[in-house]
Amino acid sequence: MDYRQTVGWMFNQLPMYQHQGASAYKADLTNILLLSEHLGFPEKGLKCIHVAGTNGKGSTSHLLASVFQEAGYRTGLYTSPHLKDFRERIKVNGAEIPEAFVVKFISENKSFFESHALSFFEMTVGLALDYFRSEQTDVAIIEVGMGGRLDATNIITPLVSVITNIGLDHTQFLGDTIPEIASEKAGIIKEIIPVVIGEHTRESYPVFLDKAKEMRSDIYFAADLENEDYPSALIGDYQRHNKKTVLQALEVINSQGVFRISDQDIRKGFLNVVANTGLQGRWQQLGHRPLIIADTAHNPHGLEAVMPQIMKQQYQRLHIVMGVVNDKDLDAVLPLFPKKAIYYFAKPDIPRGLPAANLQAAAAQFGLTGNVYDSVQAAYGAARHSAAPEDFIYVGGSTFVVAEIL
Repeated sequence: MDYRQTVGWMFNQLPMYQHQGASAYKADLTNILLLSEHLGFPEKGLKCIHVAGTNGKGSTSHLLASVFQEAGYRTGLYTSPHLKDFRERIKVNGAEIPEAFVVKFISENKSFFESHALSFFEMTVGLALDYFRSEQTDVAIIEVGMGGRLDATNIITPLVSVITNIGLDHTQFLGDTIPEIASEKAGIIKEIIPVVIGEHTRESYPVFLDKAKEMRSDIYFAADLENEDYPSALIGDYQRHNKKTVLQALEVINSQGVFRISDQDIRKGFLNVVANTGLQGRWQQLGHRPLIIADTAHNPHGLEAVMPQIMKQQYQRLHIVMGVVNDKDLDAVLPLFPKKAIYYFAKPDIPRGLPAANLQAAAAQFGLTGNVYDSVQAAYGAARHSAAPEDFIYVGGSTFVVAEIL
């Protein structure tokens, strides 16, 4: 198989949460442990930083990777989901994993995947760890897929664990209360390995303290860190929390003596994060006059951070291109969107996409009105056609909507 055929096989033959939703979720580490053994335990030789959280873990991971790159370290970065190409998930020094490596890895291990019914995510984690080992990375930044305790990435033993924040998302898997979700994400805390907590609430705080005490792990709360606000290429207001989380994690890393990160490395890493890592979709500006912003925020916690920034913008009319997946809790998400806006509803082009007419009907119950379009591209085109130079176009509601217009 060539690369296109290989990726097609990966998407179509194996469970993939990105496309299928709940039926692809594997709440068990058995398969990834078997795969690790099959591959010769690639994680054993890696120095890692493990990043979990409801929101911000992608930005945090990319900021960390950028700083390490500026410090001269060969840096692996594993994140999910991808926006356009599968290879975005696995990078070394900002360069995507070669197509040939993906093809070879799948070809050599295909029978193992099939015989053990590995999920898409389990297989991809194995690929990332194997690639980072082959590339002899100095450090690998590993982002959790979902939760933490039973996530396939949780076979690593990192230098530091990072939990960005806790919000109500994936409640069908992780629990429907903040303490329950915090407990799942706290599952990445390893014995005697320090943990950094980005944001905490009255409900999540004791969960983290208790888990850290149980694991005899030093715990650091980034919200307590006093620091100046380093400028960054990531311009969303909500990034200030992610930057503090990164600064606290780097302070812990420096104290260990394994790596040496300077203040200049941090400043350059923050400013060059997009150029160094290729991060997209975080309050990303796509046009001027009208101003066009795309953002991948898709759950209540993330949207609560983004919506105030929309309302801070100066504009005559607000246009919102919107689509969601079919397992989204619309009663929790839709009330967060502004009523005084023109909506362009579309279905993301994936099996999990919610039909645009369904979204339109649900949105109308919350005073959000607009038309239905056959595709995200058609909705985006209509918004651009309708918008005056002084207007503002926001594109979001789902990672997949943003992916289709980038």
